[in-house]
Amino acid sequence: MSTERDPLIPKPTHFEDGAKQQVGPLEISPATRRWILAGMWMGTFLGALNRELIQHIPSHSILTLSFLVTLVPTMMPAIASDFQKFNQASWLGTASFLAFCTFTPLYGRLCNALGRRRAYQLAIGLTGAGTLGCGLAPNMGGMIVARFVVGMGVGGVFTASTVIVSDMYSLRERGLVQGLASVFNSLGLGLGGPIGGLITDLWGWRAAFLVQIPLFVASTLIAQLNIKYVTESETKSKGTKEILKRIDYFGSLSLLTFVGGLVLFLSSKYNESLPWLHPLVLIPLVIAAIFVVVFVVVELFVAVEPVMPISLLQQKIPVLVGASNFFANGCIFAVTYFFPLWFQVVKLQSASTAGLHLMPNSISLSLGSIFAGWMMHKTGRYKAINAIFGAFPFIGASFIASLREDSGWVQSWLSIVPFGFGNAVVLQTLLIALFAHLPPSQMAIGAGFGQLFRGLGMVGGVAISSAVFQGRLDVELHNRFPPGSDELIMNIRRSSEFMRQLAPDDLRLARDAYAISLKAVYVLAAVSTLLAYIVRLPIPDQDLDEAHKNKTGKAPVPQSGESEPLSTDVAVPENPSVRSAEERV
Repeated sequence: MSTERDPLIPKPTHFEDGAKQQVGPLEISPATRRWILAGMWMGTFLGALNRELIQHIPSHSILTLSFLVTLVPTMMPAIASDFQKFNQASWLGTASFLAFCTFTPLYGRLCNALGRRRAYQLAIGLTGAGTLGCGLAPNMGGMIVARFVVGMGVGGVFTASTVIVSDMYSLRERGLVQGLASVFNSLGLGLGGPIGGLITDLWGWRAAFLVQIPLFVASTLIAQLNIKYVTESETKSKGTKEILKRIDYFGSLSLLTFVGGLVLFLSSKYNESLPWLHPLVLIPLVIAAIFVVVFVVVELFVAVEPVMPISLLQQKIPVLVGASNFFANGCIFAVTYFFPLWFQVVKLQSASTAGLHLMPNSISLSLGSIFAGWMMHKTGRYKAINAIFGAFPFIGASFIASLREDSGWVQSWLSIVPFGFGNAVVLQTLLIALFAHLPPSQMAIGAGFGQLFRGLGMVGGVAISSAVFQGRLDVELHNRFPPGSDELIMNIRRSSEFMRQLAPDDLRLARDAYAISLKAVYVLAAVSTLLAYIVRLPIPDQDLDEAHKNKTGKAPVPQSGESEPLSTDVAVPENPSVRSAEERV
């Protein structure tokens, strides 16, 4: 507790081993903290915007190589038309998808090796460079490479932002600030398609990328001018050569090869319906199987600082959080990609109207994140919130699985609301639960660890649900159409526009086949989210103030009933004059 003898202005933090003195992240002024949050949230918005801009593809294909459901045709037709490479257009989404899954987990390590500021600047720089490359791409090949670069940076923006917020706020306050950040993520996801389409119509598709560059520059400058604190883990770095040695190159390469092989296998087997022994099916499958083993071996026995840290795999709480993240994200992506398809091919709505059915999900995600953060901030607990609202995704998935062709507008538009709200609560509370059980030195690594299992869940959710959907659809169509209709069946599977050309009787058969196949995916999603709920039940509750005290040796100083924000990576003197979270955000 502070006394009259304590200085009003706390002294700068001192690091061991003669490291330079530096002001701790919670000793910075409120104005500087707001600038940092503004820069982080700008980067989050841009990252989500770029992830979504190119994801809206025309409805020529029910399931593209990148497994992105037909939503709103915005920029893709213009790009494909410009380059005369429509057959390669799906690689724009695939390239970003592969890079995002592969490089996102690295940034937890990079936040320690490079420092928070440089790790964030690397991420936002790669995203900005890829966006600039998209705007200036001379051909489709250049565009695909640029999209890969964007994917390398986007995940890092989210991870580094999470780590920086963890530095600046106590456990009790982090959820609230992260919940506010999710609003900007949802804005980017929700506005990506409309903004891309509007700018493309007014000034061309290149302008949709180029107009973002000043914002990337602004976010980078804000980080440069305001993120000046240094953590103890950062001081261990001996220079550029030492930093480069600490990167898990082999682990990242094997993960990239595994994900790439899996994507190619699924595309060839389920989108193109090639036989199992076809080289384009068998070779990618073998490569994926080999390199998932290679990845595990490298992480366990070779990598000095692995992307998948062994120390966390030996702890109960991180393993349970990782498993829940895997199942939860598998459920999220299965529903996100296949929910609009119900309205487009079963109810025969336009692609744009079908895509709008995801809007309630985006809104509920933001509300759920803010609610979870606010509740943890007020109660200092996370277990009860997770246990109650963590059941909502299963309820939402069950509502979705019970959709019928004649379902009313309430079920059609609002069944996804508890799904999004509950998943937002789950992801927010699990992040805090993970941080509450990790020592300060492993905070950044823990953030990367959580992102790794989210990425694996993304891959698994898309892969498994795509296989179930296409396999069931093929069976249902063959059961309904007479023998010798293979070409007709393939055209129905590949194109929603082709379905509209069918005779009424054939169209009825196709819609029924799609309805049954989509319900199989929704049931799979419900099972996945139920498994996620069961897996995380053993995670114990903690008082967040007490957990913070155990980490730092000092309890947060309350201000008007609120917990006082303290650093988690740096020992910071208590200062009762520091403002509460609501005043500083």
